[in-house]
Amino acid sequence: MNMDIAEIVRHFQLEGEYLDGAPYGSGHINDTFRTRWRRDGREVPSLQQRINHRVFRDPARLMENVLRVTRHLAEKLSRIPGADPRRETLTVIPARDGRPCHVDAGGNTWRTYIFIEDARSYDICQGPEQAEEAARAFGRFQNFLADLPGGPLHETIPFFHHTPRRFEALEKSIEADVRNRALGARAEIEFALAHKGMTARVTDLLESGALPVRTTHNDCKLNNVLLDDGTGKGVCVIDLDTVMSGSALYDFGDMVRTFTPTAAEDETDLGRVGLRMDIFDALVRGYLREATFLVPEEIGLLSFAGPLITFTIGIRFLADYLQGDVYFKTHRPDHNLDRARVQFRMVAEMESREAEMQTLIRRYASLC
Repeated sequence: MNMDIAEIVRHFQLEGEYLDGAPYGSGHINDTFRTRWRRDGREVPSLQQRINHRVFRDPARLMENVLRVTRHLAEKLSRIPGADPRRETLTVIPARDGRPCHVDAGGNTWRTYIFIEDARSYDICQGPEQAEEAARAFGRFQNFLADLPGGPLHETIPFFHHTPRRFEALEKSIEADVRNRALGARAEIEFALAHKGMTARVTDLLESGALPVRTTHNDCKLNNVLLDDGTGKGVCVIDLDTVMSGSALYDFGDMVRTFTPTAAEDETDLGRVGLRMDIFDALVRGYLREATFLVPEEIGLLSFAGPLITFTIGIRFLADYLQGDVYFKTHRPDHNLDRARVQFRMVAEMESREAEMQTLIRRYASLC
């Protein structure tokens, strides 16, 4: 796709002389650019993104969510001595017509943010200190949004973490077996079917009111937190496209899934796949320091959150493999099957260490 970023930025309320722009970051969904401007004798960067409308079918409603969340976060931060709302939350720069985004001649939706300088994201967790800081940032993010006014946010991806729906899709994929792959994935299918009983545990509790519905990020990976270049402290939670109603357990579970493995998500040698308990310890410590809004029912299920979200992603990989690799990008034969195997190995590892995980959670919960 041909993108003239100099033409795009002309439609936003950006001051100064445009210098240049280039692709930025490692995201796989939206197209992101960093542009440079000369303003008052100094260079000032800004960030532009083309929203992927194949993933997010209603960009206008998505941007309504982003504005509600960022404005609420900025208002909260403005009341904290020493906080910097323009650095500690994303700030949308509106289009020249006053809207939060610009739609180009090809129907693509673009947005612009203030670029947060002297901070960066990381794809791989470098140790417990980094994990703790990221967990604190996500916990603080949830805490600030616990009283978000105006009712539920728009659902940008329906049933995103709804494990029973994902399991139904897997069962249909097994039955259809459109690529005749089920036989080669027999062990993984058996593992998935044996865990069906866990799928509705959280959704049933949410629907009954036994668990509170929260405003959650829903994609709590390390690279969705900016860490300060100098101090390593968590600065800002980014990538707000999946912020919507859900369970706090989904966010904590996603952290456990993405921070704690000893190997890559698509590792082919399962002997290398394990659970880093030092990282889990840091996640619990950091998250519970900030997530002071949690009720006992949520705290009691934190050890279940990791296996649940890991299993959910695993059955999505497995279903996509059986369907012929139609959703996730693959780079080799059986790539999605390898991903499913890693997720299921992690589920087994977490299940085997649940008592240890519960002990850590109870210890830090008693200190908060």
